[in-house]
Formats: sequence, structure tokens, C-alpha cells
Amino acid sequence: MLNAIAGLLLTASSAIFAPPVSYEISLAGNFGEPRPNHFHGGIDVKTGGVEGKPIYTVADGYVSRITVGHFGFGNAVYVTHPGGVTSVYCHLRSFSPRIKKLLRRWQYSNESYLADVRLSPLDCPVAQGQLIAVSGNTGASSAPHLHLEFHDTRTWDMLDPLDFLGAYVQDGLPPVAHGIMVYPVKGHGTCNGGGGKQSFGVSGHTLSAHLTVWGKVGFGIWADDYAEHSYNRYGVKETILSVDGREVFHSNVTDIPVSCNLMVNSWGDYEHYYHTGIWYMKSFADPGNTLSILKTDENRGIVDFDEERDYHLKYVLRDFHGNESAYEFVVRGEKTPIPSTSAQKHLSMATMRWNRANMVSRPGMQLVIPAGMLADNTELRPVVRRKPGCLSPEYSFYHRSLQLFGWGEISIAAPGNVANPEKLYIVSHHGTDRFVGGTYRDGWVTGRVRELGASYELGYDDSPPRITPIAQKTWESCHIVKFGITDDKSGIKAYRGYIDGRFVLFEKVEKSPWVACRISDAPVRKTGKMHRLRFIAVDRCDNEASFEAEFLY
Repeated sequence: MLNAIAGLLLTASSAIFAPPVSYEISLAGNFGEPRPNHFHGGIDVKTGGVEGKPIYTVADGYVSRITVGHFGFGNAVYVTHPGGVTSVYCHLRSFSPRIKKLLRRWQYSNESYLADVRLSPLDCPVAQGQLIAVSGNTGASSAPHLHLEFHDTRTWDMLDPLDFLGAYVQDGLPPVAHGIMVYPVKGHGTCNGGGGKQSFGVSGHTLSAHLTVWGKVGFGIWADDYAEHSYNRYGVKETILSVDGREVFHSNVTDIPVSCNLMVNSWGDYEHYYHTGIWYMKSFADPGNTLSILKTDENRGIVDFDEERDYHLKYVLRDFHGNESAYEFVVRGEKTPIPSTSAQKHLSMATMRWNRANMVSRPGMQLVIPAGMLADNTELRPVVRRKPGCLSPEYSFYHRSLQLFGWGEISIAAPGNVANPEKLYIVSHHGTDRFVGGTYRDGWVTGRVRELGASYELGYDDSPPRITPIAQKTWESCHIVKFGITDDKSGIKAYRGYIDGRFVLFEKVEKSPWVACRISDAPVRKTGKMHRLRFIAVDRCDNEASFEAEFLY
């Protein structure tokens, strides 16, 4: 893996990548920052808090993909470059005329606003510095910026964009640590007489408290990187922990397989983040964590304090530009009784093993978790709640958020008194209600799940969506048609519009439940006569609603 990445970087350096913007790059986020359920897959380039900044391709290549409404990227352009690297430009407001023409051709051919356009090398070649888009705030973006990713074209591993563009980003400040977390291994270690994890503040470049430990103990660190002329905090690229001069843990956030995104919840202390919004990154690896960016000793980074003496620990933190900070502290090994746990005595029937397939069954429900989906052995707490008037019991499995590394499968028995079992679906409750979906077969509805902290039950939807004209007082003279489309149950799956029987594109109005069509942009002749509009919305259970009207144009 490392040799392959080195080869890509060598090719990239000879290609001399250029900035995607025409001004000095300032970052709102860097590569590999821990986020809930994913690593930040690129860099966030500031656009001055506004939309409309020109975006240029960073090197020669060809536009290989255009997407609209996928992956939270909003409007996005993919450019494949010689040497095996693809750059991805996200949250765009609009595309260059040539790219927009290719997109529109696909959308009209497929009668869909949501788009995933795949192109060949001859369809849209581009040169370094060529305008490809205008920056925006589309998709899962909370403020205007450019989200820029780099990928290995063959494996689609996420690569650090600063490996290609680092020369254009100024940074002379080192990372800063704020706290240390101590993790005694349950039943095998203790810290200051207790068996639970404990956090300690950092004062200067050492701990602000005295630590006494015994047995097997892991450590974690809360730290941020910084840059001049910015108030933003960034993820730390490189973290090294050594004990008595021997390295036990080393993380280097260079390339991350997309399939390992959810392992961020294992490397980071997701439970602590869930309650506090602060990421402590563990300096050890859980048994099921296979992230290649983490290197540990033979004990997975867990330290065995088995001598009554002082142990000297040192953290070294580095950023992309090599700015470095070090933190040293002494931990006293002192023989102390280790609190016992029930997990030492036996593994119960509800214990899910991280290295094998697991199944949980309750009346009317079955959950299957494939091997490799958990960070460690986990004791589930299945609960069945029966609620009057509901189509099925509500099933829950864990007392807090617990994301699998991939997909599990849940099956819930269908009731026998519904008119059309094909309209059944699974819904999850976890903060907000989410459509899980599923397929009905032989009396069961089966769907994919990843969050074991949610509860699941059956829903039923045989009602069509609602279509509401927005700010349309009269249809006599119409230039922009705007609809609100809502569905309280399964949710909207698709929509499309037709004028005089021909498809016309309705685009999503960002940050709203509305869609709109500008008549002058549609393939409609201005005749000064009446035209017939038909708009259709379909929900995820394939219930369809339509709206028809005539307008003068």
C-alpha cells in the first residue's frame, strides 16, 4: 500500500498540481479529521463565506463523472488525471457550460434531476487551470466552501490533498494537546484505583495530575492542529506514543480506504464524542480495527504496567508541514487490586464476537451481524417493546449509539392484516425517524442496518405524497414553476415534470423542500398560447401523486 501511494505521489510531483482557486488557500478543514461515522475525506477550501468563486481543475485530465444529489456532495465534478489520481470538487453552485451541457443531456435522457453521469476520456478532456465550476453551498454543506478530495483511481482509497497541494497552504504552527485519556482494560488494569476510563488536562507540555496505574492500560489524546490566519481547528496528521523510549503506537493519516470510514468510531472515542463533542483519539487499536494508518506494537498499543516504578511516556504530534510538539509525563506503576468484571467469567448469549458472524433472535425479529463489523466483543441488550396499535413490536439492541463497520441485516415479521404487504417498510428511531426500507418476502420484511443504538419497527405507507404549488397565484402567465413536495411516512423517492407531454427538468431548491423549473430553460416553445403542465412525485413505497395545470407562455 505505502509503495503504491509513494508511486502516485512521485507521478503527482512530476505533474505539478496547481491550486483549484485563484487566491491563497485557507482551510476550514483538513484531511482525515474525525467526524461521526466517517473521516473527513478531503480538505475544505474557504471561499470567503460566499458562493460564486471560480473553481479550476488542478491538473490535466478528463471529466470522468458528474453527480447531482449524491453522497451529500450536492453538485460535484470528478476529474481523472494521468498517473492514477482522481480529484473531486464538491458543493458546487453550478458547472462550466460544457459540463452543464453534458449533465443536462443525461438528465433529460434519464428523466431525472438526481444524476450520476459517467464519461469517457474523450467526452470532456480538461487542462490544468481550466474553469470547471463555480463554488457553492449545495448538498450536506452548512456554509459556502469547496470540498476537494483526491482518490486513488484504481482502489478509490482517500488520499490527502495536501500531498499534492501542500506547497500552496501556509502552516507554521504545531499541533496542540488539550487532554489525555487513560483506558484501563476491563478486568485487567486500573488507573488511580479505578477500573474506568479517566481524562486529565494538559498543562504546558505535561499532565496536570499524578497517575498511578497497574496492569494493562491504554491511552488516548485530545489534540488539534492550527494554522496562521485562521481560527479553525484541524485534525492531527501524525501521532506517536512511546513508553520508556519504545514506540508502542504510531498513526499517520495518509490514505484511508473508503470501506474503513466507519472505523473512525473505533479509533476515536465515539462514546465520549457522542456526549461531549470532543474527540479523544486512542493510542491503541481495538481487535476489530484494521485501519492501515495505525501501527502498534505486539500488544496493539496496550501497555502492561507490571513493575512498581516510574514509567516515562512521551507523545509526539506532527502536522503535514512537519511542525512538531512533544508532551512528556511520568506514570507510576503501583500494585493495586484490579476491579473484576462479569465479562471475565463468561460470554453471555448476547455477547457479539467481533471476529465471527452473530445472530440475535427475538419473537418476530432476527438480526444478523457479519464477521468484522464490530471493533471488539460487545454485550448487546436486546429489548422488545409492544405498543398498542403498531404493526410490529419495537426492537432495540444497545443503550447508546453503536455503529457497525458495515451493514447488518434485520428481518421483522409482517402482520397478517395489512391490505398490501409490499407497502411495509422498516423505520428506525434514533433522534429522528429514518426510512430503512426493506423487502417483503414470505411474511418478513428484511432491510440493512448499521446503527445498533437505534430502535426498529415496521411502518406502512399506501398514501401518495403531497404536491403544493409555491407562490403561484395564477397560471395565466407563468415563467417559474415551484412545488413543495412532502411525504410524512416513507419519504420522497423521485419526481419529474412534463410540459405538453415532454420532460422538463425540475431542480432542487437548496436548503428547502421545494423544486423549481424555469420555463425559459425548458424545451418549450414560447407561443403565447396555453401549455399543459403535469408534475409527478413518487414516494419510497411507490405511491404516486400528480398535479396538472395549464399556463400561458
